[in-house]
Amino acid sequence: MANIIDLPSYTDDRGSLNVIEKVIPFDIKRIYWMYNITKSRGGHRHKQTRQALICLKGQCDVYINNGKTKHNFLLNESDKCLLVEPEDWHTLNHFSLDAILLVLASHHFDKNDYIHEDYDHDK
Repeated sequence: MANIIDLPSYTDDRGSLNVIEKVIPFDIKRIYWMYNITKSRGGHRHKQTRQALICLKGQCDVYINNGKTKHNFLLNESDKCLLVEPEDWHTLNHFSLDAILLVLASHHFDKNDYIHEDYDHDK
């Protein structure tokens, strides 16, 4: 099931710095970010890909359903990272106008890795 991890933060009189080093439990093979989002994103799960989601600016909601548990996460702090497992059906909603969402993925894009049926559809 998806869970939030804290990213190391370092703050001094120059500002703040967050580090993604030795905290993500997979090798990063793909990096992308979303912005100017006007509609829901996601709406799928994966066969293999694990993801780490970080809202760098603004906020968004992430709905997760792993077939057993359903949970909503609010991403609104740049030092919080949501780890999404392959079995986690995820939908991203309610983006603020200024939202920038960074996604780190364990695999390169492969359209065959996507499962577009949610668990409620499986029943």
